[in-house]
Order: sequence, then structure tokens, then C-alpha cells
Amino acid sequence: MKLLRVGTAGAERPALLDRDGVLRDLSAIVPDIDGALLSDASALDRIRAAAGAGVLPALDPAGLRIGPPVARIGKVVCIGLNYHDHAAETGQATPAEPVVFLKAADTVVGPDDTVLVPRGSRKTDWEVELAVVIGRTARYVESAEAALGHVAGYAVAHDVSEREFQIERGGTWDKGKNCETFNPLGPWLVTPDEVPDPQALGLRLWVNGELKQDGSTADQIFPVGEVVRYVSRFMTLYPGDVINTGTPAGVAMGQPEPKPYLRAGDVVELEVEGLGRQRQQLKDA
Repeated sequence: MKLLRVGTAGAERPALLDRDGVLRDLSAIVPDIDGALLSDASALDRIRAAAGAGVLPALDPAGLRIGPPVARIGKVVCIGLNYHDHAAETGQATPAEPVVFLKAADTVVGPDDTVLVPRGSRKTDWEVELAVVIGRTARYVESAEAALGHVAGYAVAHDVSEREFQIERGGTWDKGKNCETFNPLGPWLVTPDEVPDPQALGLRLWVNGELKQDGSTADQIFPVGEVVRYVSRFMTLYPGDVINTGTPAGVAMGQPEPKPYLRAGDVVELEVEGLGRQRQQLKDA
């Protein structure tokens, strides 16, 4: 299934994109798409049954905003330097263990919402990523194979980053990762039955129509199952939590001087194979 949330910010309704590409209203069946729903197998079965029976009312997508596909996210866990080519382009050694940091849940916006360049920013950067959404509580998971059983679905994430704030201003990475609007998510939450191999997905990102990133999750240093297993050793993952699993090569930070960091007026488009596409225009905060 492809689950999504549509409507104005803060007032989204649950929806489904059916196999014919028709947007369907789920609000008569479930109140929202959140951790409570994703951990409720019977509720998900009701959605599948209604979709199969063709009884869900259609929604007119014209002018309808797409919000983040998951409501009330508890936390966003991010994995840094998780692609061989990205580690190489930034001149850093391949990590022996996953690099883990957090983004606040309030950085999450819809896939086509405006991204704000922070005040004083000189190095706002792009990062297309595969996001994993948790559907079952994951605590001390024993194996990567078992960890995949805790995944409710996958989505496109844009891990926007301010490199000066992240690297040059001291402390941890948090200052460069948690600016408002810095985590567009969606358009869809795609359930695992439609993603048979999360290590075989293409990721692409364009800036003003120019292709900047063109990678594959096959290049991940730590695959999805191992990431979920590893993170569960250090923190409990709850239904509705999100993990951004890293970005391939092609970020502005890895390019020759003058590095083409983002500015107000730029348009970023990105996609992950089978998971949909995002488009954001940047504006000054």
C-alpha cells in the first residue's frame, strides 16, 4: 500500500494511493496514519480490504497539499556517512559502526513544502535519503533479518543540512541538522510488500534541474536491517519513529570550490525508486 496524508498543515486527513494512481480517502476507516495505526495489524487489514473492495471514496488531488505521511512522529534517527561513495567524497574513513544522530520531529514537513534557508546560512546542503518507518517496537533486536520485521514501510526523506552550523561551529552536528523545515518526508509511506529489497533502490536529486545525486541503496555501508538492529541496541524504537538511512555521493559539500550550496529561489527535486518524488522551493527564513 501507499499511504499518505493530505490537507493543510496540522489538519491532514489519511489517504491511500491505489494501484491505478487514484487518491482515496481513508478518514471514514482510520483517524490518521501514525504509530498507533502502523502497529495495529487489524486496522491495516481493514484498509487493505476496503481498498480491494473498491469502496473508498476518491479525492480530487488538484490543489491538495500532501503532508508528511506519518503523524505524531516520536523521533527521527539519522545515520551519517552510510554510503561508501559519500564517505569517499567527503574525505572521511568508512565508519566501523553506524554514525547516529537525531533530528527533532518538528523538522518534518511535507514533501513539497517550502524549505527555509536559515538566517546567516552560507552552506545549506541537500541529501536525498531512504527513510524507514517503524511499525513494531524495536528493543535489543537480535539480528538484521529480524529487524526488518519491525519496519512498517519506507519513504523519501530530504535530510537538509547546514554544513557551517554542523561542522564549524563546535559541539555536535545538531545545530546544522535541526533548523525548521529541514526534513521533508513523503509523499507516501510504502509498505514493505511493495519494497521487496530495500537494498536495490535508486536515489536521485536535482537542483534547478541539474542532476546532483544518482546513487543506490546497494552502496550502503550498513544495510537497512542492520541499521534498525544497531539503533535498537542504544534506544528503543517505537511505532511511528523514522530512521533516515544516509545519503549517496553528490552533496554540495563534496564538490569543488566554489561549492554550490543552496540559496533562496533554488528548486530541489528528489526521488527514491518506487517511493515517489519531492519538490521544494527554498526561501529565506
